[in-house]
Amino acid sequence: MAMMNRRRFAVGVAALSTLGAAAARAQDAYPQRPVKLIVPYAPGGGTDVFSRLLATQIEREFGQSLVIDNRAGGASVIGTRAVADAPGDGYTIGMVDSAFVTNPGLLKEKLPYDTRKDFIPVSLLSRTQLVLAVHEASPFKTAKELVDHAKANPGKLTFASAGIGTGIHLAGEQFRQVAGINVVIVPYRGGAPALADFIAGKVDFTFGAVPSIKAHIEGGKARGLGVTRGRAPQLPNIPSMEEIGYGQVDSASEMGLVVPASTPAPIVEKLQRISAAAVKDPAFRDKLLERGFQPIGTSTAEFRAHVDREIEKWIKIIAAGDIKPE
Repeated sequence: MAMMNRRRFAVGVAALSTLGAAAARAQDAYPQRPVKLIVPYAPGGGTDVFSRLLATQIEREFGQSLVIDNRAGGASVIGTRAVADAPGDGYTIGMVDSAFVTNPGLLKEKLPYDTRKDFIPVSLLSRTQLVLAVHEASPFKTAKELVDHAKANPGKLTFASAGIGTGIHLAGEQFRQVAGINVVIVPYRGGAPALADFIAGKVDFTFGAVPSIKAHIEGGKARGLGVTRGRAPQLPNIPSMEEIGYGQVDSASEMGLVVPASTPAPIVEKLQRISAAAVKDPAFRDKLLERGFQPIGTSTAEFRAHVDREIEKWIKIIAAGDIKPE
């Protein structure tokens, strides 16, 4: 009996070794043809720009082309659904941004995929911070002064939003809820028109993405009062929202890779390793920072936990603000 058990054990070990070797070969062999990276937005936006920079950086390690496939529409839903529906063979991967974690709260049962079950989050790669800003002619020198005025004059201050459910809109909603103020949220059809009217002095304050608002702050046309998610390397003299007492205001544009849920673990591991290493490469990191992207590069487990936390957080904020999709 002991001899038979030893033989069974030996056979089991040999089988596991064979499986392990097969998995290693599968990872080493992948990819054997170009890989499609679906970007759920039109060319030219921040997510598209980051995706193209990343593609150029990791193609050398891949040994294959990373082909950008822009699938715009539905607040990123069309492109993201295409990733969920793709074969789990590693040859269709997706770039997602913060809409990935806010859409479950906004669209609820109308969302045509299950954000948690239909994807494997590969790595959180980048974050673009937002700046709470007022016009240069504004009397407010600090966030507290803005909040105190808003409390004394409910419904008088106006906030420029980039559109319902966008990161800028949700940052404004977070700020409104955390500070306990009543302001008029003015929705625009995108960040560019919102920023244009803000710079023109037609609205009192906004949250601007670092790459978009940096030149206006440095040129004296806007004043930064606080930055979400820590100080921004590109605007180091502006305090973080945590420092000024509004740390719960943490909306930012975050980008990461996802793959269909059926993708084999060796392929996920290789994608994670290569993409996370890419954004941590010193020369590439500097290139990203110059463009307003803050490199991150997490493990798959860290990204999955982050996605879960963010979904729950935004469900509560969206419900508290009674925010409805357009």
